[in-house]
Amino acid sequence: MSTEPLLPGAKAAGRRRVGIDEALSAHAGEFGRWQLRHFVLVSAAWALEALHTMVMIFADREPAMACAAAGGAGGGDPCAGAAAGWEWAGGAASSTVAEWGLVCGERYKVGLVQAVFFAGCMIGAGVFGHLSDSFLGRKGSLQVVCVLNAAFGLITALAPNYWAYAALRLLTGFSTGSVGVLAFILATEPIGPSRRGAAGMSTFYFFSGGIAALAGVAALFPRSWRTLYVVTSLPSLAFAAAVVPFVSESPRWYLVRRRADDAMRVVRAIAAANGRTVPDDVALKLDDEDDEEKSVDGSASSGSIVDVFRSRTTRVRLVLSVLINLLSSVVYYGLSLNVVNLKTNLYVSVVANSLAEMPAYLLTALLLDRFGRKPLAIGTMLLAGVFCTAGSLIAGAGIMRVVRMACGVVGIFGVAATYNLLFIYTAELFPTVVRNAALGCTAQAAQMGAIVAPLVVVLGERVPFAVFGASGIVGGLLVFYLPETKNKPLYDTMAGLEEGEKKSLLGLKGVRSTS
Repeated sequence: MSTEPLLPGAKAAGRRRVGIDEALSAHAGEFGRWQLRHFVLVSAAWALEALHTMVMIFADREPAMACAAAGGAGGGDPCAGAAAGWEWAGGAASSTVAEWGLVCGERYKVGLVQAVFFAGCMIGAGVFGHLSDSFLGRKGSLQVVCVLNAAFGLITALAPNYWAYAALRLLTGFSTGSVGVLAFILATEPIGPSRRGAAGMSTFYFFSGGIAALAGVAALFPRSWRTLYVVTSLPSLAFAAAVVPFVSESPRWYLVRRRADDAMRVVRAIAAANGRTVPDDVALKLDDEDDEEKSVDGSASSGSIVDVFRSRTTRVRLVLSVLINLLSSVVYYGLSLNVVNLKTNLYVSVVANSLAEMPAYLLTALLLDRFGRKPLAIGTMLLAGVFCTAGSLIAGAGIMRVVRMACGVVGIFGVAATYNLLFIYTAELFPTVVRNAALGCTAQAAQMGAIVAPLVVVLGERVPFAVFGASGIVGGLLVFYLPETKNKPLYDTMAGLEEGEKKSLLGLKGVRSTS
């Protein structure tokens, strides 16, 4: 680790000092062979998050029951249980519900363990968001959470009873909640500004692909929820051992930690792999440094969520981002659960849901740099909100149920686009020193929305649509108060962000005064 000033003697040597965005754009390449390989390898972690999160759909499902007793003993009441001749069609080991009898008066425990998992996600997102901004780094944090995911998932397969199972799902959530955020930041920070948005919008394909793969795996092991946990946990261990060691740490993290030599080493590696070169007279600088030589004490530059609240600019952005992420999560998970509850083939439904989201990701990726983050976020949230509201106004059976389902499908399309867009949008709203801490906070808010969603779903057929509609519309209106980040620099420090905001404000005033 370099303990010298960030750019010792830069002025005397006549070196040109540039930020990482400029170094990528002008010299190393914004999205070449190096970034493509790095992006694919790191983003594969999204599939791991999908496995650990959505495995509950199959592990905690309620299988069909049959009454083996002659004459249908039990009076048609499955709650009478095995003593009255009722048996689980797939066997007692097919799910946690069957093994521990989580039906009738015990059915609440299924929702409870789901809420516990997302509560763990909420806690872990904040913890590892901070660690990845500080000494552990993006790469180190990702490796740690993947190892923990594998360990907790494998131990979950040995859970002797429901309460041990719930505790282990809490721990799995703790390590799962930050996987996507860490992978997103590590995958997109080495990408140039004009390509970062489209690349960032593509990360959710890996999540949807993971859900589709999970359905296939679950179909292969329908009679043992314990085996399913083993099979879905091993990929995290393989990823931590065979993939993470061969990807690079973020050059932006190196730079804010005052490791300029390491940051430049990564930038030069990017250039070499992309068939480009970085001139010898180019040196990297943080965006709060001017072009004059500046004294830097060599200490690591990092921040926490406290630093976000100290600045009015980032404080307002964080509060709005938290509310918007929470509301979009309520809609996303709520509509997803509504689709699962259609009583159709579970495996087919899960695959169909994952595939239905992909056009939304493609659309936002294509339109992101044309219309900008803000208009697209407003449009997709309002689309989801309006169609969910329409669904709440439709009553009746038959064709009306089909129409209401169609409203839900359009709602899922809109909120899936929003959910994906918010990752790149939120990342661009905060500087490198606090980016993961801020994203961790918004991820916590999203997990809170995930906890709330199942509670809304049980309110009937029309009320949930009304709640999802209101959430989408309010969330879309809140986006109006966020700034546009299209073609804006990805700032490294709080001071750099504040200075950039001042310049933007002065430029806007200048335009107004001359018009």
